[in-house]
Amino acid sequence: MDVNGVVAEGFEPVGEAFVRNFELLGDRGAAVTVYRDGHRVVDLWAGTKDVDGTAPWQRDTAQIVRSATKGVAAAALLLLAQRGELDPDAPVGAYWPEYKAAGKERTLVWQLLAHRAGVPVLDRPLTPVQAADPVRGAEAVAAQAPVWEPGTDHGYHAQTYSWLTGELVRRVTGRSIGEWIADEIAGPVGADLWVGLPAGETARVGRVAQVEAAPAPADAGALRMRPKRSVSAAYANPGSLTRRAFGAITPMPDENDPAYRAAVLPASNGIATADGLARFYASLIGEVDGGTRLFTPETVRLARTERSSGPDRVLVVGTRFGLGYMLHGSASPLLSDGSFGHPGRGGALGFADPESGIALGYVTNGFRKSVTADPRAQALVKAVRASLR
Repeated sequence: MDVNGVVAEGFEPVGEAFVRNFELLGDRGAAVTVYRDGHRVVDLWAGTKDVDGTAPWQRDTAQIVRSATKGVAAAALLLLAQRGELDPDAPVGAYWPEYKAAGKERTLVWQLLAHRAGVPVLDRPLTPVQAADPVRGAEAVAAQAPVWEPGTDHGYHAQTYSWLTGELVRRVTGRSIGEWIADEIAGPVGADLWVGLPAGETARVGRVAQVEAAPAPADAGALRMRPKRSVSAAYANPGSLTRRAFGAITPMPDENDPAYRAAVLPASNGIATADGLARFYASLIGEVDGGTRLFTPETVRLARTERSSGPDRVLVVGTRFGLGYMLHGSASPLLSDGSFGHPGRGGALGFADPESGIALGYVTNGFRKSVTADPRAQALVKAVRASLR
């Protein structure tokens, strides 16, 4: 296996961890990029573009990043708030009147971002074709009765986050959230990331699949985690909030289907290069080489101020959320207490750490059973931490 790219002096532990991910943790094709203070210090890629192929991964290879997309969607709403076009403390119904139905009239925008809206499930799940229709998705979530009183508890809105965030952006701006992200985030920052893959970029995107791997050896540098019985039981029970939340789109979409990749589902189907994901996060906390800073210091504060913590009614573990971002904690360890970002189920990770100036993006074509803390991504986080000592 050939590892390509560059590692700046002092960040050699990241390169070593990246190699171990292939040798010990079963990566087949992956890339990692790290920025520090807006400058790229790690940019590595290896393996195959397709999880089941032989063509080599290139520097511009992109992959679906699943729920790591949620961090990009959150940035859209926070930027609208930063510009005075959206008030996080206002009722969702002030922008989207239909959302007031079924006991949701008091739901606030910030509660939606912090997974406190109480609508992680759909009583009538959508098919992949229906889910790709933003009007159909918005109508479904607007009609849905909450499973807890909005604002009183939190639980991960695994799929419904797509229509909650997407429709708010459309109501405020008149544009789809995919168009808005392309025009106001990816373009100004110079980041290769998309929510709704353009036809001209399809050749860059590799095929993904679920993969099995042996348990991480003790010296692999990764977290070794075994799901609690309560977590395993929740995923096994078709009637649990966990299964229903992840099953809001049923059957599970084919993530290699061009139609699915072209759909605009900001909870789950963003596509990015490792550099695109890392560059996006770097732009949230500072100036980036050749790009624009997105967040003001006040918006960074909003993003990472804890709004939800404790037992998550969907994920059945303790989670911490700011406004749209997962925060450092046992369920999703990041670099430090001040870090904010978002994992993608079974693989991808993107986050920023303002105190150290670090931003990281990791993408892979092989998804594991992990949900919020993949061992390969965690090995890279641990290596970045070691590099900063």
